[in-house]
Amino acid sequence: MRIVFAGSGTFGLPTLRALVEGGQEIVLVVTQPDRPSGRGRTVHAGQVKRFASEQGIRLLQPEDINARGAVRSIRAVEPDLLLVIAFGQKIGPSLIGAPRYGAVNLHASLLPKYRGAAPINWAVIRGEAETGLTVIEITDRMDAGDILGQRATPIGPDETAGELHDRLALLGARLVTEVVRELALDEVGRRHQNEAQVKIAPRLKKTDGLVDWNQPAQVVHNRVRGTTPWPGAYTWWRRKAGRESLRLVLAKTKVIEGAASAGCCAGGAGPGVVLAAGREGVDVAAARGAVRILSLTPAGKRTMSAADFVNGYGIEAGAHFATGKE
Repeated sequence: MRIVFAGSGTFGLPTLRALVEGGQEIVLVVTQPDRPSGRGRTVHAGQVKRFASEQGIRLLQPEDINARGAVRSIRAVEPDLLLVIAFGQKIGPSLIGAPRYGAVNLHASLLPKYRGAAPINWAVIRGEAETGLTVIEITDRMDAGDILGQRATPIGPDETAGELHDRLALLGARLVTEVVRELALDEVGRRHQNEAQVKIAPRLKKTDGLVDWNQPAQVVHNRVRGTTPWPGAYTWWRRKAGRESLRLVLAKTKVIEGAASAGCCAGGAGPGVVLAAGREGVDVAAARGAVRILSLTPAGKRTMSAADFVNGYGIEAGAHFATGKE
């Protein structure tokens, strides 16, 4: 099958590699233009571009994939299928109808749940026990096309969005390979999405990482997991009078189970109050239960274990974490 692959993030790279190794004919790779990144704003080629170059696959990097020139270039290679994974641009009607088998997308959720830009993050933030992958036909409506293939997987209780992203990327390679094979044999089954079950997963903002200690401990823990590695779950340590509050990004946490969790606030400690600080971590009261911080990143510093943070910053029981600087 002659395939045009459109993708820019690392999520689709295992699928692209699997298709090449499986003997599929990738006639063109479309990816975003190189852009500056990092503190030095250095321009780097993305991993999809580097892989395509290594394999000698023709490359296209349009600012707008729906521009006349880009559409003409894609049509010129006479593709059987347009495969889109984490590309970052909407595919217009002129491209959807061009290939023999149309255009399909690999989406990182069990559609119709979590349509949108950040399905992995919101599944974790909202405490889902299961998520998965869906291959759909691309239509004018976002993530609303017919389902061509689907695969479920459990979410680990301490798994972060970043860890889940990498695991789903590998699972996606298998699913897409199966769907491509079924398409070529005209054996793929299609089913409509149930619009009554739609959930939306909007693009994350930096403020989505703000920790609210007035929520139960499990909700706080899910927020940390779901916003790691980006935008990062953060809180403010209100230090002693005369010292500015310190912004902390929580890298790894756990919910304290059992009696310690159930009785953490019985002694009058309110949400956000540090209950204990030592080698095992920094325990913070939530509205119900408590969260143990295992590693964190103070503003302007490297990520460190909670034990190193306690030793270096001298935080003690009774300290207060808050949702704002003041």
